[in-house]
Amino acid sequence: MFPEIADFLQIAPWPPRPDGLFWSALTLVVGGLLGEAVQRGLGLPRIVGYSLAGMALALGGLGPNDGRLGGGLRVIVDLALALLLFELGSRLRLRWLRLNPALLWTSAVESLLSFVAVAGALVGVGVAIPVALAGATLTVAVSGAVVGRVAGELKADGQVTERMIMLTVLNTLFAVLAHRLVLGALHLDRSGDWLRAVLQPLYVFVGSVVVAFALARLVAWIARRLDLRNENSVLLLLGMILLALTLARWFNLSTLLVPLLAGVVLRNSTERPWVWPRHFGTAGGVLVLMLFVVVGSAWSVQALMMGAVAAAVMLAARFAAKAVAVVALARWSGIEARQGLALSLTLAPISGTTLVLFAELHHAQPEIAAALAPIVLSAIAIMELAGPLAVQWGLRMAGDVPSGATRPGGLAA
Repeated sequence: MFPEIADFLQIAPWPPRPDGLFWSALTLVVGGLLGEAVQRGLGLPRIVGYSLAGMALALGGLGPNDGRLGGGLRVIVDLALALLLFELGSRLRLRWLRLNPALLWTSAVESLLSFVAVAGALVGVGVAIPVALAGATLTVAVSGAVVGRVAGELKADGQVTERMIMLTVLNTLFAVLAHRLVLGALHLDRSGDWLRAVLQPLYVFVGSVVVAFALARLVAWIARRLDLRNENSVLLLLGMILLALTLARWFNLSTLLVPLLAGVVLRNSTERPWVWPRHFGTAGGVLVLMLFVVVGSAWSVQALMMGAVAAAVMLAARFAAKAVAVVALARWSGIEARQGLALSLTLAPISGTTLVLFAELHHAQPEIAAALAPIVLSAIAIMELAGPLAVQWGLRMAGDVPSGATRPGGLAA
C-alpha cells in the first residue's frame, strides 16, 4: 500500500534513506538540546553536551574513529578552530609579556616539562621513543577551543583568565613548532635528508606568519570602513578566514598558526580594542557546536580498550608537569600559589588542536600515527568531558567567574 502511495506522490526512493544532510541536521538538534540540558540542569559548560552527542556517534560507529578527518570534517574543524583561535589571539597583549617576562618563562617551562613528562610516560608504558616524541608534541598545547568557549560562557574575567589565554596562545605556538621539528627529525631518520628536515619546519613557520600578517592587515583595513559586528560583516570576516585557511592548506602551512598569529598581530598592531560578536554570530556558533561533536566522535570502543590506561598515565603526567611549573613560578609572575593551582587546572584540556596535529602526523608518518592512535584518541575522549570541567573548576577556584554564571536551572548570566 505505502509503495503505491509513494509512487503516486512521486516520492523516491521509498522507503526514504537518511543521507548526510539528515544526520548533520539531527546532530545539530541533539547537540544543541544536550548542551542546553547539561547547562540548565547541571550548570556545566554547553560543550559537554556537544561532546556527549559526538560520543553517541562514536558508540554507534558513525564518527571518524581512526582520527583521520575527511575533506568535509576537516573543513568544519579547521574553520571552527580558526574562529576560536583568531578570537583568542586577538586578546593577547604582547606588551604584558614585556612588562612581566615571568609569563613567557612560565609558558616555556610548562611546555617543556609537559613534553618531557609525556614522552617519559609513554616510554614507561612501552611505547617506542620516536612514537613517544611524536605523541608528546601532540599534547603540549592546551585546547584553545575549550578554554575560549568555557571562559566566554562563564563571562570569566581576572588574572587567572588572562593568564590562561596567554599561556594557551603561547603553548599552542610552541606545540606547532615542536610538532613540525619532530616531523622533520622523523623524516631525517627515515631518509637522511638534512635539508628538508631543517627547511620544511622553517618554511611552515615563515609562510604561516606571512599569511597571518596578510589576514590581520586585511581585517584591519576592512574594519576601518565597516562595522565588523553586524551580520553582513561577520559573514565577510568568516570568508576572509576561510580564504586564509584555504591558502594555508594549498601551501602546506599550519591551519592552527595562521588564525592564531593573525589575531595576535591584529591585537598588537593597533591601539583600538577588538570586540567580536560571540564566536562570530550564528554561523560561527553552528561551527563550534559541530567542532565539539566531531572531536567527541573521533574515537572507538576498540581504541578506548587498547589505549585508555596509557592515555590516563599520559594525561596524569602532563597535568603534573604543567602544575609543577605553573605553581612553582606563580609568585614570580605575580599571583598566589592557589591562583597558580587554579591556572594549572585550566591548562588541562586537549581537544581539537591535538586532533588536527594528529591528522597532520597521520598524513606525514602513518605508521607512527597508527601506533599512537589508541592512546591519543582515548586521551581526547577522556578530556572531551574532563577538560571543560577542569577549566570551569579552575576559573571558579580563582574567583574569576561572576556569581550566578551558569547555575543549574537557569541561563548563563
